[in-house]
Amino acid sequence: VQLEESGGGSVQSGGSLTLSCVFTGATHVKYWKAWFRQAPGKEREGVATLDIDGNSHYADSSKGRFTISYDSDKNTLNLQIDTLSPEDTAMYYCAAAPKFWLTRPLSPEEYQFWGRGTQVTVSS
Repeated sequence: VQLEESGGGSVQSGGSLTLSCVFTGATHVKYWKAWFRQAPGKEREGVATLDIDGNSHYADSSKGRFTISYDSDKNTLNLQIDTLSPEDTAMYYCAAAPKFWLTRPLSPEEYQFWGRGTQVTVSS
């Protein structure tokens, strides 16, 4: 499967963005589908994921402002981010894992397929 993100950009603090990730190729396979982000000088961190049954799981720091969803008609994974702050500035990546279960659903090591990322920059 191939993943391609879009929707990033430069926004002011307090605004909202919706990131998208299109899945192409082996879309008939069931995947865990996740969003990660990596700020300059920091490790890549998990934001949210959907398990193979479509249930969402969020990092504690993401609860309340982030919403992950999947449009199966368009094979597109979305991440809505509300009330953006400069601390949300990062490269955002989508990822997929063709597994029934993940022991650490928000760990990058669990995911096999990655997009190239889309940059989000939030100014104060």
